[in-house]
Amino acid sequence: MVSGLAKFLQVERRFVSMLCQKMTVHVRPGSLRTLHQITYLSSRPPIRSISHAPFACDHHTTHRSHVPLRVATLPCLRPSLPLKSNVCFQPCRPASTTSGTGWYESLADSTPVHLTEQLLISVHQTTGLPWWASIVCTTVALRTVVTLPLGAYQAVIIAKVEALQVEIAELAKRLRYEISVRAKEKGWTEKHCRYQFKKNLKRIVSELYVRDNCHPFKASLLIWVQLPMWVCLSLALRNLSLGVSDAATALQTELAVGGTLWFSDLTLPDSTWIMPVSLGLINLLITEVFALRRIEASKFQKYVTNFIRGISLLMIPIAGTVPSSMALYWLSSSCVGLGHNLLLRSPRFRRLCCIPPTRSDSDTPYRDIASSFVSKYIK
Repeated sequence: MVSGLAKFLQVERRFVSMLCQKMTVHVRPGSLRTLHQITYLSSRPPIRSISHAPFACDHHTTHRSHVPLRVATLPCLRPSLPLKSNVCFQPCRPASTTSGTGWYESLADSTPVHLTEQLLISVHQTTGLPWWASIVCTTVALRTVVTLPLGAYQAVIIAKVEALQVEIAELAKRLRYEISVRAKEKGWTEKHCRYQFKKNLKRIVSELYVRDNCHPFKASLLIWVQLPMWVCLSLALRNLSLGVSDAATALQTELAVGGTLWFSDLTLPDSTWIMPVSLGLINLLITEVFALRRIEASKFQKYVTNFIRGISLLMIPIAGTVPSSMALYWLSSSCVGLGHNLLLRSPRFRRLCCIPPTRSDSDTPYRDIASSFVSKYIK
């Protein structure tokens, strides 16, 4: 057995020498064993599955003479260069999918933000107003053209949903009676009765929403439009104030002298904290005006109201650390939002926008808000 193995190795060594001479590869004697191992491994047929894999001892079943030596596929073997026995493997650097910037920098360098920058520059150049007035005018125009119609549409959806509550309550009573009758006939358990009631009531409510075209999710359309617009305008003013983008480098000097009153430099934070504190108070006032319209709020609505109050207070220190241009935009947007909320309470404006009447409507809404505010927080 040992002599047969020696003859086999000798034949293999001759075969490898012939191949190396044909391919003009200069092999040093010390690396012959390495080349023999590479030749033996590369000449074996590929193993597709465990059932097709040849056993290690069945060398006579492996036809290695029909498989060519693939030298080009090995990174360490080149026909024009001598083979080295000490093969060095260098670690590969993983491909990076990011450009080294965070999500905030990527968002600030996005296309919508740059388009918003061009919008602010165009308004400033067209109107000829100073930068603080251009920011205020752009805010008022966008909030009036975009968010005010969406606010009126939201009021229409809320009014329709509120009008359906009476019909839903009546249908729920009728459904509860029918399920009780059916439970006596078929012997349903109380758990199964509750399941059937919830299932059928959900179907009935969905059909009513489709009939009146007033799904509650449509009322959230205002948030999905207003929030991206707020983010894009804020980041655009941040880029212009800090000179981050190419278009903002030349405008940073103009913004430094484009303020007024106590915020003459729009590229610096408001050191007096007048705008940040005013922003927090306006946001709290909007929250309270929205909360006073409900006489009996649910537990979830109370949680949401308290969360918005916390966000309003958190915006005060944030507004005190950003450039004054951003704080001015936030304050202007909040003031316009407060005006829109009060305008949507007006009975004349609601009739003009064809908003259906609700049980919470009043002929004197502003007087009711003032009296509710006084009775809740002062008395």
